[in-house]
Amino acid sequence: MKNLLRALISQGIEALRANGTLPADTLTPEFVVERPKTREHGDFATNAAMLLAKPARSNPRALAQALLDALPKSNDVLRVEIAGPGFINFHLAPSAYQREAASVLKEGADYGHNLSGNGRTVGVEYVSANPTGPLHVGHGRAAAIGDCLARLLEVNGWNAKREFYYNDAGVQIENLALSTQARAKGLKPDDAGWPEAGYRGDYIEDVAKAYLAGATVELEGHSVVGERDPDNLDAIRRFAVAYLRNEQNQDLAAFGVDFDIYFLESSLYKDGKVEETVAQLNAAGHTYEEGGALWLRSTDFGDDKDRVMRKSDGTYTYFLPDVAYHLSKWQRGYERAITELGADHHGSLARVRAGLQALDVGIPKGWPEYVLHQMVTVMRGGEEVKLSKRAGSYLTLRDLIEEAGRDATRWFLIARKPDSQLTFDIDLARQQSNDNPVFYVQYAHARVCSLLRQAQEKKLSYTPAEGLTGLSSLGDEASLWLMVEMSRFPEVVEAAGLALEPHLIAQYLRELAHAFHTWYHGTQVLVADENERNAKLTLACAARQVLANGLNILGVSAPEKM
Repeated sequence: MKNLLRALISQGIEALRANGTLPADTLTPEFVVERPKTREHGDFATNAAMLLAKPARSNPRALAQALLDALPKSNDVLRVEIAGPGFINFHLAPSAYQREAASVLKEGADYGHNLSGNGRTVGVEYVSANPTGPLHVGHGRAAAIGDCLARLLEVNGWNAKREFYYNDAGVQIENLALSTQARAKGLKPDDAGWPEAGYRGDYIEDVAKAYLAGATVELEGHSVVGERDPDNLDAIRRFAVAYLRNEQNQDLAAFGVDFDIYFLESSLYKDGKVEETVAQLNAAGHTYEEGGALWLRSTDFGDDKDRVMRKSDGTYTYFLPDVAYHLSKWQRGYERAITELGADHHGSLARVRAGLQALDVGIPKGWPEYVLHQMVTVMRGGEEVKLSKRAGSYLTLRDLIEEAGRDATRWFLIARKPDSQLTFDIDLARQQSNDNPVFYVQYAHARVCSLLRQAQEKKLSYTPAEGLTGLSSLGDEASLWLMVEMSRFPEVVEAAGLALEPHLIAQYLRELAHAFHTWYHGTQVLVADENERNAKLTLACAARQVLANGLNILGVSAPEKM
């Protein structure tokens, strides 16, 4: 719909150049076409005249009138009017929305897609949990946001690569190995001799038992076997990491989340990438030594202070492998890189970007892009749910999926802007009522499927081709409102992709479902008149298609029965 109006406005501007109202060398400005807050002000409005007033040496309202007079005639535009200081408001004819509803069915699963990404590659990294225990609810929010971002970017024309970065090196992994070893030797978390920073959840006992039993873990094409020896800490470390990585992969599979690439932090050391990054930073002249440590002059690139890269004991700080890892993304051809993290990582963003700038290899300043999410509070029966016996100190993602179901869990974790605090009400997520937003949206989809089944059971014919033609007969307020809401989908997809805010899709689907349910309750669909029935079923099928397309972006199912 916006593209239609953009074309008309551009032709009008060209006409103003031709008749001398605008200087011939006037460039077409970056005008907007947007929907007003209320439809009383039209279906769309543009600020084009206000932007052109200065080069035309005219006041905006006068130029708006000139542009209005120069607009080509279109059967899709009912009337045009000037408002305020020079906005031009467009009221569209029902035929424009009726034709758009037909386009939904012609384009099918591709409706709402665009080619703005032009097939360029974007890496989307998310979850990236330490393989030291089951995934918690915060990881679940990261998984939902990251997966939906990748889906959203794909429908906006990007080639999205999903990536999981395993922090399988460092202190946490050592604590995991020591905790598993202690369990393998018969110790419990409250016993003397338990590692001071050890992990206390029951899952550690599961890992230890599997190791002592000589279990085999199949992970990404290779096998890791428990060596049964409780004194072999290296073997325990390898087995525990593989065991918990496999557990996390199973949790994510249950959540409908997968990845194209699993990247190990340990590989950066094994392949010499960390040392290479240090050498590049040294060669670029952005490092210095002080107090036996190697520092990065990160203040040269916007950080609030310089950062230690290599400590005086020769070990690296955690941000250096992060720089090496993101450098690998650049080297792998990612034109964009998006990293989804918890808000507690905010302090590390500037230093990673500073490190990448200091490499002097052409990485843009805003690269990578970050999407940060806030914490999740889970409620049941009006009380906060915090603990899981299996994890020991937090509620796991698997617990949540088992209680609320995959669809509701995904919806609730994506339904608010990532940087907003989120309260997950398990009782609401389990309700089969209109108060539950995911049920409300899915029920709209299922209702259309039910209509089609009823028509078949009652032996009422439905001819989609004739229904497409018959859409022009649906000019009542509820039908037009439903068509208007459907027509917004491509705009919402584009806006959500630009802002990296998939929650906008969830908000839109609730509004579309509301328009559908209102239409459904206010009209009889399976009427005796064949032409009317065809038209109404076609409108219902168009709504079903948009609902399915939107739910697919969120990774939520579109059921045929409920």
